[in-house]
Amino acid sequence: MENLKNIAPIEDFNWDAYENGDATTTVSKEDLEKAYDSTLSKVNDREVVDGTVIAMNKREVVVNIGYKSDGIIPLSEFRYNPDLKVGDTVEVYIENQEDKKGQLILSHKKARATRSWDRVNAALENEEIIKGYIKCRTKGGMIVDVFGIEAFLPGSQIDVKPIRDYDVFVGKTMEFKVVKINQEFKNVVVSHKALIEAELEQQKKEIIGKLEKGQVLEGTVKNITSYGVFIDLGGVDGLIHITDLSWGRVSDPREVVQLDQKLNVVILDFDDEKKRIALGLKQLTPHPWDALDPNLKVGDHVKGKVVVMADYGAFIEIAPGVEGLIHVSEMSWSQHLRSAQDFMKVGDEVEAVILTLDREERKMSLGIKQLKADPWETIEEKYPVGSKHVAKVRNFTNFGVFVEIEEGVDGLIHISDLSWTKKIKHPSEFTQIGADIEVQVLEIDKENRRLSLGHKQLEENPWDVFETVFTVGSVHEGTIIEMLDKGAVVALPYGVEGFATPKHLVKEDGSQAQLDEKLPFKVIEFNKDAKRIILSHSRIFEDAAKAEEKAEKKAAKKASSKKEETPMIQNQAASTTLGDIDALAALKQQLEGKK
Repeated sequence: MENLKNIAPIEDFNWDAYENGDATTTVSKEDLEKAYDSTLSKVNDREVVDGTVIAMNKREVVVNIGYKSDGIIPLSEFRYNPDLKVGDTVEVYIENQEDKKGQLILSHKKARATRSWDRVNAALENEEIIKGYIKCRTKGGMIVDVFGIEAFLPGSQIDVKPIRDYDVFVGKTMEFKVVKINQEFKNVVVSHKALIEAELEQQKKEIIGKLEKGQVLEGTVKNITSYGVFIDLGGVDGLIHITDLSWGRVSDPREVVQLDQKLNVVILDFDDEKKRIALGLKQLTPHPWDALDPNLKVGDHVKGKVVVMADYGAFIEIAPGVEGLIHVSEMSWSQHLRSAQDFMKVGDEVEAVILTLDREERKMSLGIKQLKADPWETIEEKYPVGSKHVAKVRNFTNFGVFVEIEEGVDGLIHISDLSWTKKIKHPSEFTQIGADIEVQVLEIDKENRRLSLGHKQLEENPWDVFETVFTVGSVHEGTIIEMLDKGAVVALPYGVEGFATPKHLVKEDGSQAQLDEKLPFKVIEFNKDAKRIILSHSRIFEDAAKAEEKAEKKAAKKASSKKEETPMIQNQAASTTLGDIDALAALKQQLEGKK
């Protein structure tokens, strides 16, 4: 209490007036109201004025416009400006100076809209950088709130690099430049890209000015295509061709790089204006051929994967960037022309033998047939002359059949060695491609890797038997199966064919024998080596007539000498069959009856 000072009361204080609730001073209430009003701003409804943010929370912003009460504006009206803070000056539209609760009603949104068109035109004219809030996606781009106007931001104008996910921009506030206004339709087009292009252009000039072949730069994967990868070197784009991504074969660049990946690249080449820049990635690592095992040599076995197929062969990758060719001729000991696809396909893991190795030329040839023994090395032991085997028909020629006994072991059956009896004009009459056929080895030609084979040799030669049956002078029933200019082919018993010339086809009544006619024929020639039988039908009755005439002459001669002798029919050869004798006896009776 000691520290309290005595404060003198106001000498002229009117206590009576105070008790009665009247003014405390000599100044009238009216004067006080006038003085208070003079400190407030003069405002009108539907007017745009500037105010100061004096408080804000998550939902509302309190704005003082110098009026007797403050206005409250929803925070959502300021979402285009996330940096809004207490003390900022904002424009507001006075909707109502005093509602029923005595509250001042303000709108920032309406204030912006009222002034927005003038502002946006001024921004275009002055190339002003303005802020906008990206509201949502639309076809081809985004909708941006600029001064309360919905402006269009094309997708290509968001950034200098291609945009893959537009949704990440929704809800963001960014700086823009107004690039186009359609006054008639009140359409506004804005760009963010335009802001950074000028800066990038400067960077680009600096980078291009310093470019040198062999220079290593860091870049970002901007785009991936089927033929290569575009790299952003900081405003300048370069291309890594697919062949320069890796020393190994690459079918899809995505196997090597990913979008937005940062990597070091080397400049391989560029044009005079440095607009086309060729980059390399594989050149930053040693060539795989240089790192190849120095002890690897011809004859060694290697394993690898088939990376490329062609009809003539397959490329095998034995290490990334190190490939060898297996020619189709080195895939099998077989000499038949085949496609490499018959043996392997892309992706197959194969083992092979190194046939040639040229480190300077970086070439290697491989073989897989060498993993198996060459069948011709031991051909005499495995397929000796006289041995019998089953082969597969591979091909025909006019003179024979090409067959394969096993892979790499081929042989020829001459057309004359197919059958003992059939006269074969073309092998296709006897067998077909792909069919199995029994063969006997007749001869070995090791130098030309070919066997001479026979099929008929597996059966006994029937001509040894035919020699005893179709003796000269013997008679057999035959059917004319083919008529030719020089005569007729006659089918005889046992599947044998004979031949008769036209003069031997004359019948006893003078007519000519016809196709499909069945008649008795006499053998007038038999050639075992040539497998030829010459026949005659005419000789049967001609010889019978001669025999009869001879018999009559003999009988007359004997009668004159009074000696009775039985007329003899000319003996047939010892091998003549009983059937033949019966046929002759019948003919004799017939002739005697006629006489």
